[in-house]
Amino acid sequence: MTEAFLQYVWHHQMLDRGLTTTDGQPVVVLRPGDLNRDAGPDFFNAHLQVGDMEWVGNIEVHIHTSDWKSHRHSEDAAYNNIILHVVYEHDCEITLQNGTTPLTLELKPYMHPSLVEHYDALMSPVEAESIPCRHQLPEVPQLVRSSTLERLAMERIEGKSEIVHRMLDESHGGWEQTCYWLVAHYFGGKVNALPFELLAKSTDQRLLARWKDDPCRLEALLMGQAGFLNNYFEDDYPRKLQADYDALRSGANLEPMGSHLWKFYRIRPSSFPTIRISQFAQLMHHSSNLFATLLDINDVHDIEKLFNQEASDYWIDHYKFDVPASRPTHKHIGKMLTQSLIINAWVPLLYVYGAMRCEQIYKDQAIGLLMQLPPEDNAVVRRWQQAGIAAVNAAETQALLQLDSHYCQSNRCLECRIGYHILKHK
Repeated sequence: MTEAFLQYVWHHQMLDRGLTTTDGQPVVVLRPGDLNRDAGPDFFNAHLQVGDMEWVGNIEVHIHTSDWKSHRHSEDAAYNNIILHVVYEHDCEITLQNGTTPLTLELKPYMHPSLVEHYDALMSPVEAESIPCRHQLPEVPQLVRSSTLERLAMERIEGKSEIVHRMLDESHGGWEQTCYWLVAHYFGGKVNALPFELLAKSTDQRLLARWKDDPCRLEALLMGQAGFLNNYFEDDYPRKLQADYDALRSGANLEPMGSHLWKFYRIRPSSFPTIRISQFAQLMHHSSNLFATLLDINDVHDIEKLFNQEASDYWIDHYKFDVPASRPTHKHIGKMLTQSLIINAWVPLLYVYGAMRCEQIYKDQAIGLLMQLPPEDNAVVRRWQQAGIAAVNAAETQALLQLDSHYCQSNRCLECRIGYHILKHK
């Protein structure tokens, strides 16, 4: 039993009828009050009818009446305007700081046993990392599930918008600059996101635009700035990149990153930063004004084509400079990364663009792109599928990821509409 659960029960009035105080007075709840998440009484502005008298004021919730004393409320004048003390178990009498005795309501007789059982099951899943409501999900109507996923998909986009606002602040409101930085950030995946962002920020977009028609120089510029051209090379291609970068560096006052920032360990060779940087250079070659280009594309497949660039020919039989690969392969970005770039970079940026310009069309377009994309395939999504919720598009998988990471894994069932339905329909 927790106070948070009792507050939830009181707030949503998940109680049997016929409430009476511990001294036998009937209670009618006209308004449970506004939940207070800061210091002070738990509910403000409650409206009750106790016997023949109406009361308006604050309510305090505890597991035991004696918690009033242990929390030292008897010494705090802020609790003098309590009109009702709501407790799970009444175990003693108390007084306010002004010496009066508040009315007390014991909830235990009015809470259905299954309500407590359902709450206990949600808070104590049998399997580690399992979905708390897995066994109750079949009882939840499809309408409740779908409306919950719609809300969580929006919550997910708004959460991702934080990095967009951060980069917009850094770029002084530059949409092209922000788009360039944001795409670079997600180009690196989880492991190399920060180094890729630092690479983009250390390489002026205007310099890339100047050399957009020369993909070799673009790659030289980015590889050099990444710190990968500081060695002695035997192969002709890295030596050419090195020479091009030295010429560019002297003319543009460039300072390379430390190559130690990049991670190669436990990454698939096709995702090595050397491969990703070459692919990123190709993307810059095909679109120097990336934001304006993307803004003109409405079809998700056209965006995928734009993002799905192939590394330069040298990388057909290499993953690192001077280290031949065991077998040659053309190295396209691939479906997984292209979808990740759309979901994590372009959709939040487009949504924020629409929100800041008060143009709903762009916000709708951002959500529409997620609905055009197929569902993502990962361990979390597969776990929900096994529990009976099979996503039909990326909007729903994003919602399931939000539900899992921000609610299920933190046992925030009381803040989830699915959890509310399970507890309400005891």
